[in-house]
Amino acid sequence: MNVLFLCTGNSCRSILAEAIFNHVAPEGWRAWSAGSQPTGFVHPLSLELLALEGISTAGCSSKSWDHLPVIPDMVITVCASAAGETCPAYLGPVVRTHWGVDDPAKATGTAEQIQAAFATTYHILRRRIETFLDLPLIELQQNPAQLKTELDRIGAMR
Repeated sequence: MNVLFLCTGNSCRSILAEAIFNHVAPEGWRAWSAGSQPTGFVHPLSLELLALEGISTAGCSSKSWDHLPVIPDMVITVCASAAGETCPAYLGPVVRTHWGVDDPAKATGTAEQIQAAFATTYHILRRRIETFLDLPLIELQQNPAQLKTELDRIGAMR
């Protein structure tokens, strides 16, 4: 099963989600990340936080959804539509859900406040990914409507 975490710039949230997912996912599950308008770089605080958490950053790069090595089975958008961001719409025939998270790259304040914004984003995504992976995934793969319902429920978690 291939999961695509998608946002506009592919520099923070989707990168964090990809790395977390690949760190905790069972064998046979793989995450990718991409952006509809990639920035071309991964935010250094994303890489720093992942390293601090003991998660590999090998292969993390800001890339377009036009250059994915696989066709995803599932797409999870992570932009914060409540903050007025427009989430890209992946047009393939896949299960889709939205797990909106504020963009830590837009955080302002002291260095500690900005790092705290990255940590908050990380912890929200990690909790959602772990909750997702605790689902009866083999069973849900046979029922896309129920899988979507569960994914939407998880996306509402903080």
